[in-house]
Amino acid sequence: MNTLGLAIVSAMVGLSWGVHTVWMVRRLYNARRDPLTGLWTRDGFTRRARHLLRDGRAVVVLADVDRFKQVNDTHGHAAGDALLAATAARLAHGMGRSGVAGRLGGDEFAAVFIDRDGTASERLATLARILTRPADGLPEVHTTVSLGWVRRTDHPDEDLSGLLRRADEAMYTAKRGPSRVRRARLGRLLASVAGRRPGRRGAA
Repeated sequence: MNTLGLAIVSAMVGLSWGVHTVWMVRRLYNARRDPLTGLWTRDGFTRRARHLLRDGRAVVVLADVDRFKQVNDTHGHAAGDALLAATAARLAHGMGRSGVAGRLGGDEFAAVFIDRDGTASERLATLARILTRPADGLPEVHTTVSLGWVRRTDHPDEDLSGLLRRADEAMYTAKRGPSRVRRARLGRLLASVAGRRPGRRGAA
């Protein structure tokens, strides 16, 4: 084979490898995105959340749609899916470009953002009100969303899993109150190590 032929073959091999690499990267990226909401899955969220937690101003949030089973039973699963998609979009928007939001499973979401101006409480109260709005195009489908949150600096020795457990405990308390938003307490966790419900696990 002459020099030109070798060059053509080499170019073709290089192009094929490049296409394959792009395809693999895209496949991996899509695997870490929830197909319904477009948010990061648990694995994708965890990777990005851990990076944000290097900043002491980070805030960890856990969100859970209230009475979601009732929405599915009353309006059907398509309506429930629309509610989840709307909740995800509003949560992601509320975190801003510097934050990250993920769907941990079912009707449960997690997020981390950097509280640069110290207004996390007000910001999350506003977000909770936005999350109560009906899903677009489905005015009859609406519910509340309970939020639990914790500041990184309140528990500097805990990892993401521990902070999510604290946010989870606060969220469970928020479900029983009128505001639907609750900050994690500074003392010991009241819930079990697995969280407020049997089988609950924080991000690894």
